[in-house]
Amino acid sequence: MRSSAASDVYKRQLKIPRSFNDKDTEIRNLVTKFLERGKVSITVDLVYKTEQKPKITFNKEIIKTYYQNLKDIAIEIGADTTDIYRMAFLLPETYNNNSTDTNYEEEWKQLAGAIEKAVIGCDKFRSEEGAILQNKLLEYSEKIRLNLQFVVGQDPKRIVHLREKLQRQINELVNSESFDKNRFEQEMIYYIEKFDIQEEIVRLGKHLDYFEEALKSEEANGKKLGFIAQEIGREINTIGSKANDAQIQRWVVEMKEELEKIKEQSLNVL
Repeated sequence: MRSSAASDVYKRQLKIPRSFNDKDTEIRNLVTKFLERGKVSITVDLVYKTEQKPKITFNKEIIKTYYQNLKDIAIEIGADTTDIYRMAFLLPETYNNNSTDTNYEEEWKQLAGAIEKAVIGCDKFRSEEGAILQNKLLEYSEKIRLNLQFVVGQDPKRIVHLREKLQRQINELVNSESFDKNRFEQEMIYYIEKFDIQEEIVRLGKHLDYFEEALKSEEANGKKLGFIAQEIGREINTIGSKANDAQIQRWVVEMKEELEKIKEQSLNVL
């Protein structure tokens, strides 16, 4: 498993020297080859040795034309002309890089190698972070499972308590002059459905199994873990609402606390 940023769409911020603008797509493809999801920022600073300085010539006529046009427009609209000279140099085709094609290709080869090395190192780091994160998520899942076992152990006692309570209500109802057999049967069905949590216990256990299975997979399962966590939460909430037992409610609260940790950390899974 690998860790990742929280974003669902791969965001790449790329800052490279203008001389390598034509390699933008190749760089992005190189990054995508190793990193699937998250936010990536790459900044490339190109520093030449003294004997390797590129031969750059400025297009004076183009720069002068830019400058004069910008100045005329500024005067016409009453704008400040202080920064026009700098602005002219930032416009397209103001200079030529006369480095030989051989040097350019060699530079690109070195740059591509450096980027690939950095990206591989990043992916290795994410794998290491992912292993730590995996252990944490397994720990949270096991705590939920432990509390679920407590609920299973408490459920027979809960049923005895509910049965006694229900029996008292039945006795009151049967001895009532307004006893209605049909209504009695409806009430029985209502209580049975309202307080039975066996289905939720079974489903929660299966969801935890599925969560741990997905967690140990080599595939990118960040979104899947999030979806399974939602299902786990649904069963925990239902157990809490149907149990009608103070002790089980405490375990439900603890399960919810662990589930919140899972939801938060799942956003960092690739």
